[in-house]
Amino acid sequence: MIELNKKLAVIQTELKAKKSSYNSFGKYYFRKSEDILEAIKPFLVKHGVTVTINEEMISTDPVPTLQSTATISDGKDAIHATALVGVDLLQKGMQTAQQFGAASTYGKKYALGNLLLIDDTEDADSGAKPSAAVDKIKQAAKPAITAAQLAKAKDYVVAGGDISAIESKYKLTAENKKDLASVAK
Repeated sequence: MIELNKKLAVIQTELKAKKSSYNSFGKYYFRKSEDILEAIKPFLVKHGVTVTINEEMISTDPVPTLQSTATISDGKDAIHATALVGVDLLQKGMQTAQQFGAASTYGKKYALGNLLLIDDTEDADSGAKPSAAVDKIKQAAKPAITAAQLAKAKDYVVAGGDISAIESKYKLTAENKKDLASVAK
């Protein structure tokens, strides 16, 4: 068991799971269980371990509750971490299968996070720039500029404002950019 503990400690220290998804409503980046699983793959063969996730329904009343268990094993010993998640059957806009799927995904993410000691803090001194995929997600989350907002943006540029500030907030078409550039000093 000491050997597996050492391997897990090394993985916990070296693993970096990126936040590749963007929530445009809450305006924040987050990681999915798939991000964690992708990040762990290089460590599996290198350290001779496997990582699995099992789920089971542990309660149905008053709320359906799933228990997700993430396990790391070297073939002899195993270390487990769990997460409990209630299924929100009142979630609007989702069918029952989607409600269970969302809870399942959430449980897997937190079981893996518990096993691998992943937290939600940013590495402030990493200096890493977001990946192209993250930039694409962020750009897609920006609202398209409306005619009224474009008029205000033109006033802003005429007054000496920077077009890049507008681009950071709104999705601009080539025509929008041309309009803004034409009024720039």
